[in-house]
Amino acid sequence: MKTISVALCSAMLVSVGASGVARAQLDMAAEHSVVYGHHHLNVSSVTEHQRLWVEVLGGTPMSFGPNAVVKFPNVLVFMREQAPTGGSKGTTVNHIGFSVPNLRATLDRVAAAGFPVVTREELPASMPVMNDMAHIAAGDFSIAFIMAPDGVKIELVEDRSQQLSIDLHHVHLAAQAPEEVRDWYVATFGASAGRSGNFHTAELPGVTLSFLPSAEPLAGTQGRSLDHIGFEIDSLKAFTDMLASQDVVFDRPYTEIPDRGLALAYFTDPWGTYIELTEGLDGL
Repeated sequence: MKTISVALCSAMLVSVGASGVARAQLDMAAEHSVVYGHHHLNVSSVTEHQRLWVEVLGGTPMSFGPNAVVKFPNVLVFMREQAPTGGSKGTTVNHIGFSVPNLRATLDRVAAAGFPVVTREELPASMPVMNDMAHIAAGDFSIAFIMAPDGVKIELVEDRSQQLSIDLHHVHLAAQAPEEVRDWYVATFGASAGRSGNFHTAELPGVTLSFLPSAEPLAGTQGRSLDHIGFEIDSLKAFTDMLASQDVVFDRPYTEIPDRGLALAYFTDPWGTYIELTEGLDGL
């Protein structure tokens, strides 16, 4: 399988932790040429999703073209009202992760709004995790999973030193050969290879891409509730030209949308994750 080299981007990237009090746009993009940009959801009801993303998790609602958008620090959640073909589990992007300073308080809000807290499933047995409301009462937790409408799986990670009420933390991809997939993302996006516990990781400014081993074949993301993931790229035309020269086939080649101040391109990674590349979303 072809590995794409983006050495120029790699040289420009530096890992940066969360800081500040009220970031609500892609401000990592001001200092880095490649950053994670957005999650794009297919949803059966924008209103029901906004109950979670806005009322419970505290994002800022807005719209962009035909899509509803919720802004969080260093990530945008796009929502297209279109019935998904299934949830995020069982696809190459198993779940998305956010960090919060007080997990108990966040889960209290989640439970009060009627959204489920789900079980540990594939996590290593040694990892402390919130399985159910009994564990919440006992205070025995460091991470928890909740389920958004349409089966969008979300991990919440507690960071008690965090000043922000919520922050982008990670995207957890699943693969039968996780190290191979990690190496592809490192080479393609200039990320830094690493490990976190049992997981291979690719580090970009403000986010960790983690790669979960799966014994079962996985579906691609397009059409599912978590339809695609997005990266914000400086000099996107040059970036897409470089990828095309290395035999990447684009589902939608580089396209400028002047009335929105946006350029974009789409392609699918070798394992089925649908990816959007953008330039201009950092202005939202």
